[in-house]
Amino acid sequence: MKIVWTSKAASDLVRLHDHLKPVAPDAAARIVQMLAAAPSRLIDYPRIGERLDAYDQREVRRIIVGHYEMRYAVEGERIVILRLWHCREDRGRA
Repeated sequence: MKIVWTSKAASDLVRLHDHLKPVAPDAAARIVQMLAAAPSRLIDYPRIGERLDAYDQREVRRIIVGHYEMRYAVEGERIVILRLWHCREDRGRA
């Protein structure tokens, strides 16, 4: 299995870091590192996350990493990281 990040997911990492950095620069760096490393466990267990039935055409799943939700798709031998959100975040604005 190979991990691939979409441009939106990569932008989410930057957005989350930029949001936290002014108030907690050390925590911002730690959280981004934690989120960037989280998909590595999916290599061995790609279907560990909860399946989201709203996506009929794709196998989209989610895992919770700390206070963050990570959505990903299993596509053959690829795990595609789709989006990241803080669990309290208004997803309509993300």
